[in-house]
Amino acid sequence: MGKSTLACSLSRELHSKGKLSYILDGDNLRHGLNKDLDFEPEDRTENIRRTGEVAKLFADAGLICVASLISPYRRDRDTCRAMLPDANFIEARLQLCEARDPKGLYKLARAGKIKGFTGIDDPYEPPINCEIELKQEYGVCPTPTLMAGNVVTYLEEKGFLEC
Repeated sequence: MGKSTLACSLSRELHSKGKLSYILDGDNLRHGLNKDLDFEPEDRTENIRRTGEVAKLFADAGLICVASLISPYRRDRDTCRAMLPDANFIEARLQLCEARDPKGLYKLARAGKIKGFTGIDDPYEPPINCEIELKQEYGVCPTPTLMAGNVVTYLEEKGFLEC
């Protein structure tokens, strides 16, 4: 399951409910705002910090910001959480669904053809207390639409989608 695919499904679900959202996609950010950064730990930290600052600006403007990126370090996610007031930072953990790997990157990383792959041969610190966990059900990765629906349900139950 691609993080970008899920983000797009979530954005569509939010739009269908009349909510404005914007996707900050990690791949796209690395082609523009963060093109000067590589994948060393200090650059990953700066990538997340910059993305958090942009997300805060969107939130200040009243948009729901969907940050679709890999953030391997807890401290970086906690820094972004601290940028936003109250409970406006919602962290979702997407359980690994390698079977839906459209780019074949996990296969290449496991074969040793891609080095420094988060969660394979590079560190990943999973959330300790994330608000949402999206995971396989009975060994099957749910569709992006179903997972997006689960996120929207959470947002509705917590009152984030009220007028």
